[in-house]
Amino acid sequence: MSYKTKHTAKNEVNEPMAIYITQSSVTPFYDLLSTKPARSSSEFDIIKLARQGFPKKTLLALAKKISLSIQELANILHISERTLQRYEDDAIIKTEYAEKAVELARLYARGEEVFGSMDKFKIWIKTPSLVFNGEAPVTILDTSAGFDMVFKELGRIEYGIFA
Repeated sequence: MSYKTKHTAKNEVNEPMAIYITQSSVTPFYDLLSTKPARSSSEFDIIKLARQGFPKKTLLALAKKISLSIQELANILHISERTLQRYEDDAIIKTEYAEKAVELARLYARGEEVFGSMDKFKIWIKTPSLVFNGEAPVTILDTSAGFDMVFKELGRIEYGIFA
């Protein structure tokens, strides 16, 4: 019998840290991606949505809700603005774009939580900052490292740790 088998209880989580997702932590960003009224959602609903892809109209609705231009959205998704415009409104956009849209919605929901209002976060994300080498945070969202940096900075702001 291995050490792991002997010392792990049947119902015990054998991970250094477990993150528990509550209803309130999922619904805010689900609402940014949904054209339907708010409903119960889980992380698995979000995974399912990302795997299926989104219709173009859902991506454009997200951009409108978070005050991004089509050009800004296209840059973040790594798609040309012209290609995005050519899709029919109900056409399903590729899943890699859907995944970026989910991350974008999660980021904006987190920003709203940290700043206390979506309007304050929208101003912050478009304001150049020394933390981001003089760039506005929204301009670095075209990379996963950029998303990570912005999420980390939101954590610092939340806890009052300023660079």
